[in-house]
Amino acid sequence: MTKGQDSATADLGSFGKSGIKNQFEGIDLASLAVLQGASFVARSFSGDKEQLEPMIRAAMAHKGFAFIDVVSPCVTFANNAGSTKSYAATRDNLDAMPIDFVPMREEIRTQYKEGSSQTVTLHDGSIIHLHKASKDYNAESREGALMALQAANQDGKVLTGLLFIDPNTQDLNQTLELATKPLNTLSTEELCPGSRVLNSINEGLR
Repeated sequence: MTKGQDSATADLGSFGKSGIKNQFEGIDLASLAVLQGASFVARSFSGDKEQLEPMIRAAMAHKGFAFIDVVSPCVTFANNAGSTKSYAATRDNLDAMPIDFVPMREEIRTQYKEGSSQTVTLHDGSIIHLHKASKDYNAESREGALMALQAANQDGKVLTGLLFIDPNTQDLNQTLELATKPLNTLSTEELCPGSRVLNSINEGLR
C-alpha cells in the first residue's frame, strides 16, 4: 500500500492521511472467513491474553483451515489526525513530532467474563466495545455465527471468542492423501517403489 488510501478494514467515518473521510463500511474479516468456508473462525483482542493464547493453540491443533481475527490497535500506520486508530489526538504538538517517532505507551490489557461486554479506550482516545461470546453460544452453526456477528455489528460491538468450528474436518494431508511422514524420512524403496507399483497405479487410472 502507499499508506495514502483507506484499507479494506478502515472504519466508517475515519480520515486517512489524504484527509478524505471514509464513506464505506470496513470488511468484516471474521464474517468473510465464515462465508468462504473456513472451518475454524475466531476473534480476540490483543490485550486479552487469557482468551487469545488458548485460541491460538486451538487453531494450531485444528484439522482444517483456521482463521483468527486479532483486534490489535496499531499506532504507526494510522498516525494522522482524524484516524480512529491514531495516537496524534493525545499529543499537544503534532506538527513538531517526527513522523517516525512512536511514543511509549502503556500496554492495553483487559479481562472480562464470557457473555459480558467491555469498553476499552485506545491510545488515541477512541473507544472499542468488545463483547465476549457466552458459554451457551453454538459455535458449530455457520448461519448462527453470521447472525451473531451481524447482530453485534449493529449494536456497535466487536464479538470475540470462538465464532465457528466444524469438528468433522480433516487436514490437507488427509484431503489430498499425501504422505503422513516427512519426505526426507522416507526410504528409497518408499520413494521409488518400482515399475510394478507404477504399472498397477496406471492400470487403476485407465
